[in-house]
Amino acid sequence: MVRFISSQETLELRSKVLRNNLPIADCIFPTDEVKGAFHLGCFAEGKLVSIASFFPKKYQDRARQGYQLRGMATDKDQVGKGYGSKLIDFAVTQLNATNATYLWCNARSSAIDFYQKMGFKLASTEFEIEGVGPHYEMILTLTKI
Repeated sequence: MVRFISSQETLELRSKVLRNNLPIADCIFPTDEVKGAFHLGCFAEGKLVSIASFFPKKYQDRARQGYQLRGMATDKDQVGKGYGSKLIDFAVTQLNATNATYLWCNARSSAIDFYQKMGFKLASTEFEIEGVGPHYEMILTLTKI
């Protein structure tokens, strides 16, 4: 089940999965509480197993409004069970009700196949995020309902 969660609820999985167990305080993003931001959690058997955060931010010099996906993580024991796909599907439904025309992210190189299966397209060459690893910028064009 996917539902909205607070930014605070994302921090444990961010630390565990994305930041090699850094202290929780080091896993807070400056965009967590900006206007329009939202956070999603996918629950299995009552346990939070996957998270993602979304906030309004244009991609480079695009004129139209976009949202950035950041901090997507699935508990290592739950990878491959479709929880990340459920988060993206839920977010796309939410974003289709806004003025956003695309969703973009800095995708870890190891997750490129997942994002491509969800319809994202590569928008950059590989680059390094210091302390995190290799990434690609990817964009999903939103289809308004």
